[in-house]
Amino acid sequence: MLIAPSLADIERLAQAAVERLPDLFREHLASVILKVEDFPDATVMAEMELETVWDLLGLYWGRHVGMKGDVPTGTLPDMIFLYRRPLLDVWAEGEETLEGLVTHVLVHEVGHHFGLSDEAMEMIEAQAQE
Repeated sequence: MLIAPSLADIERLAQAAVERLPDLFREHLASVILKVEDFPDATVMAEMELETVWDLLGLYWGRHVGMKGDVPTGTLPDMIFLYRRPLLDVWAEGEETLEGLVTHVLVHEVGHHFGLSDEAMEMIEAQAQE
């Protein structure tokens, strides 16, 4: 019987992906908390206007690097969330390795940490594939 990868398994893959990032990126991520959860919570669901808990693979929650000078007191640390069950659902489609999928989602969320929009990241990814 096969057992689905655990939260800890996904976290290990994500930490390995962070270790493969260039030094400059890793330095900026030193204070960012990486959390792996099964699904987004109710606050995220409402804030992101998600229809189902399956709609989100990852999330950057915080202030991007360009906004760090004006951090109000009491602000939570920046966090990158990876959502295990939606990730496993996409992985089960068999088009990508779990390691590749986790890395892709993590890098996407790191892009948000640096203030890049989804559109900018899509353009960068498209250029890289040409």
